[in-house]
Amino acid sequence: MFNQPKGLIAAALANMGERFGFYIMMAILTLFISAKFGLGEETAGYIYSGFYASIYLLALAGGIIADRTKNYKGTIMWGLIVMSIGYLIIAVPTPTPVPNFWSALLLTCFGLLVIAFGNGLFKGNLQALVGQMYDNDEFAAKRESGFQIFYMFINIGGFFAPWIAIGVRNWWLKVNGFDYNAKLPELCHEYLAKGAGMAGEGMSNLTTYANAAYLDGREVADLGAFCNEYLDVFNRGFHYAFMAAIVMMLVSLVIYLSNRAKFPDPAKKASKNGAGKPTAAEIKMDAQEIRQRILALFAVFGVVIFFWVSFHQNGYSLTYFARDYVNLDVINIDLGFTTIKGAEIFQCVNPFFVVTLTPVIMWLFGWLDRRGKVISTPMKIALGMGIAALAYLFLVGFSFALPSKAELAGMRAEEVQSILVTPWVMIGLYFILTVAELFISPLGLAFVSKVAPPHMQGLMQGFWLAATAVGNSLLFIGGWLYVHTPMWITWGVFVAACGASMLVMLSMVKWLERVTK
Repeated sequence: MFNQPKGLIAAALANMGERFGFYIMMAILTLFISAKFGLGEETAGYIYSGFYASIYLLALAGGIIADRTKNYKGTIMWGLIVMSIGYLIIAVPTPTPVPNFWSALLLTCFGLLVIAFGNGLFKGNLQALVGQMYDNDEFAAKRESGFQIFYMFINIGGFFAPWIAIGVRNWWLKVNGFDYNAKLPELCHEYLAKGAGMAGEGMSNLTTYANAAYLDGREVADLGAFCNEYLDVFNRGFHYAFMAAIVMMLVSLVIYLSNRAKFPDPAKKASKNGAGKPTAAEIKMDAQEIRQRILALFAVFGVVIFFWVSFHQNGYSLTYFARDYVNLDVINIDLGFTTIKGAEIFQCVNPFFVVTLTPVIMWLFGWLDRRGKVISTPMKIALGMGIAALAYLFLVGFSFALPSKAELAGMRAEEVQSILVTPWVMIGLYFILTVAELFISPLGLAFVSKVAPPHMQGLMQGFWLAATAVGNSLLFIGGWLYVHTPMWITWGVFVAACGASMLVMLSMVKWLERVTK
């Protein structure tokens, strides 16, 4: 396809299961943690940040394992298996409210850690393996477009994941006679914690939403009993949604094993050159060039940290924003057996735009190349940072008139309904963010694959993911801002972070272009 190596599409399809699980997590993890354990946005953010940081940090360990053993294919296979086990741990339904808070929370965190370790074995090494498909003269010039195609295909799984997650959760609610309401879990936990001491507005809103939650039209007789039952059904639906990720992991494993022979084998390459002996490319590359390449890579790693801390708010503060400030009632697709309705649905917008915009971006770059107006990869990354700043600037414009989260808690249901923004705001935001992503993520992968010294491919891909881990470890900042500052300031911080990163990247472009020649 597109005159690319024959194993490219097979590798992308094998990666779809991982993307499916990733986007299920992106869509529901913070909402699940809040609904399951009654944790606030800030506390849920620490778990979310830790999980996403460990996903990418453990990719460094996975890169080291593959580089040391030269068993990329085996490491990738075990990554899929370990991720499946991790999803199984958190998919097994447990009661809500939880009988033993700490043991249930620790079990969930352990399952997340297992998923992260499996992802570390899988993700960076598969990317390094794809990079090795372009290590010959036939395909070397197509490396950047190859990674764009790879990135497009793996996001197909990401598009369907939120639909499945919402459909399964809302199906289970419907089976038990309930309608979905995004605001009920938080109010239910507050009532169970405070009882009659719950604030007047909160009690009023809980009563309003609870009476509307019964599909048969009956009214709530006992708020305590309702809260316990609704929370248990709501979160059991989340557990079942995680089971869908296991199914897709197994599908990816079958695809990967059936196409394993199409992928390059670094172990065979090493044996041809002699165990422990440097390759011809390594002999040609002197110590000074290796040092310059590593410095260039780490400079880019430092810049993209600020992109990831901004971009991955999509599964955290932006998801809470969609839950609290977006009119979700206009998104209500009735499929008969279930309804597609919920803040999580916006997580399908990004992978949809990845799939649809990638050919457009590729055509644009190709059109410019044919006219001699070649934009280097470092310049594309710098432009991507600027586009990310524009995305959050777009959201700032819609947030000036919105109340803060603290003010929102003191408003009655009808007042909240009157200030909700259209879902098109989220779609517009993710459109701009996706364009930024396509200028940074797949091209960054291609940049690492091209610049990394041949004997450090897996390690440098691991460091790329480790830089993403650093950005993810700071995700909790978004939750703190979301709770404690006006909405426009929350998003304004990310405008400043991405804008400053763009300027830093622009100052290094000439040097990076010299290193990559």
